[in-house]
Amino acid sequence: MSTSTNLRSRPGSRPVAFLMTLVAAVTALSLTSCRGDPPPDGEGGESGKGVANNAAPGEMAGAKALGEGGGLYPRAIRLRHSGGANGRVLASSVVHRGGNGVGEIQESADGGGSFRRVGTVSDDKAADGKGLCCATLYELPQQVGDMPAGTLLWAASFGQDEKPEPRMSIRVFRSTDHGRNWSHLSTVATSPNARGLWEPEFSVDAEGNLVCHYSDETDPRHSQKLVAVRSKDGVSWSGPRDTVAGKLASDRPGMAVVRKLPDGTYVMSYEICAAGGKYSCVAHLRTSRDGWDWGDPADLGTRAETADGKYFLHAPNLAWAPEEGNPQGKLLLIGQAMYNKDGGRAEGSGRTIWTNSEGGEGAWREIPAPVAVKSGKLDSCPNYSSSLLPSEDGRKVLEVATDYDGGVCRPYVAIGGS
Repeated sequence: MSTSTNLRSRPGSRPVAFLMTLVAAVTALSLTSCRGDPPPDGEGGESGKGVANNAAPGEMAGAKALGEGGGLYPRAIRLRHSGGANGRVLASSVVHRGGNGVGEIQESADGGGSFRRVGTVSDDKAADGKGLCCATLYELPQQVGDMPAGTLLWAASFGQDEKPEPRMSIRVFRSTDHGRNWSHLSTVATSPNARGLWEPEFSVDAEGNLVCHYSDETDPRHSQKLVAVRSKDGVSWSGPRDTVAGKLASDRPGMAVVRKLPDGTYVMSYEICAAGGKYSCVAHLRTSRDGWDWGDPADLGTRAETADGKYFLHAPNLAWAPEEGNPQGKLLLIGQAMYNKDGGRAEGSGRTIWTNSEGGEGAWREIPAPVAVKSGKLDSCPNYSSSLLPSEDGRKVLEVATDYDGGVCRPYVAIGGS
């Protein structure tokens, strides 16, 4: 059984399709993957420098597979504005069934101990091999237009494999019954050329507008940049506005994730995949007072590091959690691979998340990840944009991370301390 995977070549190039022959041990699934940024020079082996992990996927942390087959780009949320459904955990992943890309929605009524599929998001724009990538799942914290708090939004990148030439778009769907049924709401953006629009992310700004952040390759002056658009109703979108756009055309900021702190500050994590060097695709942070104005787009932000200089490369994701005695709470950060200051792969890569109690400023501290990812490959499966969901009291964190299982990329879920 073969798996068709669409990954990235070197920074600045168009997506390229190639065939990887993989044998599925239990469930064979045809996957058209989300894009993957390239590994840094000299890396990308099965284990990577300094990594030794021969356990089965998730075995070290007792993780369980999420769903029955393969899946990519997982997301997890806890309902907080949905009345009697509050406390349920919903998880989404991108799956491909017979060439049709769909969003699969799983639900847990026991805090993440067990999940069952409750809904799917499907659209003709992702059917017949056209491509579907990098979806996000979001619960409205307040009313936006005629959508009450608790409305669920799901958005993804459509059409990266469309023939004869892709015209990608970011499309939004909504659910009013906690993920059971979904309907198309709007199109955030459509590419004017054959370049990509990737990785949508929602937030609500200080004025109550729904904001959608995404990675944009369509500007000829930039290999890629981060932009945002906003809407008063989720239907009509204004902008776009650059949020991170480097002075060098080769800079590739991407994969924005936004969280709001109790004092109203917004924190964004993202990667910057400049060409070459040990810090290619390193995780960065920046802040905004209102969730819309992020300052000078040419300011690339701050590189996230531990006290001893470790850093994350590729596909960072961010979460906020309450912390006893700290009104601002703490932030949790994860990346696909962790590296030492000298550029070698760190021993805990794939098995570590970070925490910070200063709003992202200063050094980050390492803690064990709930899911221990076995594979050290730097493609769009292992530990790629893993999702972190802290408990209500902030003492535990649920993680959904992907890893290979007999050639199939599968999401795994586990809960650990934070």
